[in-house]
Amino acid sequence: MIHSRNRRLRVNESLRSLVRECTLTANDFVMPVFVMEGENKEEPIASMPGIFRRSIDLTVKECRELYSLGIKAVNLYMKVSEDLKDNTGKEAWNRNGLMQNTIRAIKDAVPGMIIMPDVALDPYSIYGHDGIIENGKIINDATNDALARMSVSHAEAGADIVAPSDMMDGRVQVIREALEDSGYTDVGILSYAAKYASSFYGPFRSALDSAPKDNMEIPKDKKTYQMDFHNSREALNEVFKDIEEGADIIMIKPGLPYLDIVSKVREAIDLPIAVYNVSGEYAMVKAAAQNGWLDNDKTIIESLTCFKRAGADMIFTYFAKEAAMILNG
Repeated sequence: MIHSRNRRLRVNESLRSLVRECTLTANDFVMPVFVMEGENKEEPIASMPGIFRRSIDLTVKECRELYSLGIKAVNLYMKVSEDLKDNTGKEAWNRNGLMQNTIRAIKDAVPGMIIMPDVALDPYSIYGHDGIIENGKIINDATNDALARMSVSHAEAGADIVAPSDMMDGRVQVIREALEDSGYTDVGILSYAAKYASSFYGPFRSALDSAPKDNMEIPKDKKTYQMDFHNSREALNEVFKDIEEGADIIMIKPGLPYLDIVSKVREAIDLPIAVYNVSGEYAMVKAAAQNGWLDNDKTIIESLTCFKRAGADMIFTYFAKEAAMILNG
């Protein structure tokens, strides 16, 4: 005779919700936001249905709406004009640059919004790489100095947390020291500690025109600094180093194909963990839903809940606004 029956706790939704191990709310989301020059401008991103590049004024309007839905953090990316790009990325720390002006505008309009600007040189680089190039190679330490200047300029503009996504060695320590020396002791660092060289980034790179350029004299991809997707132990090595250097939050990217990494890191550390539900993951769900192969709303909520179950504390996702509306009913 069977005495132990797990199905007793699955009889109805009320009981299932009572014993549920993790829950999903709008508080879990960080919305990536793409910004472009101009005024009253909005451009759809073809490979990411429902996602747009917007001018600062419309970005501020969007942030007000996001905040009203319970989304309290945004991750900022800039579409930089070609004439402002070079090999040093110096536009990245222009006090009156697009990023800096966007940070100030959002903070003035929505003071409670947590602003996490992306820290990487690829949108500002003529080569589309995350670092400065010399003799056909990405130069690590010179890039770190540039990233530190970029981070300080973001902090000066009002950023709450800087988010270095470049994967240069030692950059967390260089950025932390620069922030401390400049008096920005309360500005946090969300480090992309385990960022893999992934095929799932394609739609994002088309949104910012930040893919490596086709040039025989430079690396054709980002595999010399982003992680090899075959590896998992290496992720822990990267995470521990960034924590030692002063990271406040650890990022794992991409998301769904890397839930094993999220779980492994969760077991190893106590710091908050962020995970990035990247553009390729978003595009796949949207394409399948538009073809009637998946239920859009149910698949979104299930996917995002899986990140929480694996151990993530916050989720960077292009679904943030849509998911918040679903959860809010």
